[in-house]
Amino acid sequence: MSEKSWRAVLAEAERELAAAGVPSPRVDAELLAAHVLGVPRSRVSGGPAAQPRELDEYRALLARRARREPLQYLLGTAPMGPVEVAVGPGVFVPRLETELLLEWGLRAIRGRPTPTVVDLCTGSGALAAAVAASRPDARVYAVELDESALAWARRNLPDRVQLTKGDVTDPELLPELRGRVDLVLANPPYVPEGTEVPPEVSEHDPHGAVFAGPDGMAVIRPLVALAVRLLAPGGAMAIEHDDTHHTAAPVLLAGYPELADVVEHSDLAGRARFVTGSRVTP
Repeated sequence: MSEKSWRAVLAEAERELAAAGVPSPRVDAELLAAHVLGVPRSRVSGGPAAQPRELDEYRALLARRARREPLQYLLGTAPMGPVEVAVGPGVFVPRLETELLLEWGLRAIRGRPTPTVVDLCTGSGALAAAVAASRPDARVYAVELDESALAWARRNLPDRVQLTKGDVTDPELLPELRGRVDLVLANPPYVPEGTEVPPEVSEHDPHGAVFAGPDGMAVIRPLVALAVRLLAPGGAMAIEHDDTHHTAAPVLLAGYPELADVVEHSDLAGRARFVTGSRVTP
């Protein structure tokens, strides 16, 4: 076993993960190996023969991934734009698709000096941390209600980000920021109850961070109302949603006379992913 090359080990690992139904078996096998070896993913397969201690650690992680434990839990981190945040049991794992929302938000505040940004339903703090890293001049606020998620956010967020425990369905949340915010970002719970989801989600992501009522809009509706109150004239909002909300989400925003430029955005797979709008300037 100790004489096996990593190329052979990876081939076996890929087959094992594929048999377990893991969506990206080769990528996951390589990322876990890179984690064990402490090298970039690109250097894994060309490395020296796998050593017994490395193999033991690798196979233990591989077995957990085959049981559909999230890859990010095994690695200990998840990327979001320019940052990586610590994640683990008790917090929603940030998805790469959310980086599209982040990129849109950063473009929306380009050229605005010292913008005020609010991340609602911050979870691990990924979006707020990414904004703070991308715009050192920004005043960044993050809001989360769940105690377990708050613990992860405190670990991930720099001191200059103001983290608040709060309910985003409360219309009086953050009264000191009313009418002063340049950008509101949100990745709230939005999956309709009863929707079949992968084991990584159903068995590991917190239920309350994923599901939101029969149609998945139970949090988004009051959250939009809060965002409208927070935005300054010319300010913008971007809210992630379920792909089944491709009509309901933009219709919701368009129903507010205070908002304009409502646009639905798709992810790289062509699925409806987030909706944006801006506060009308008097």
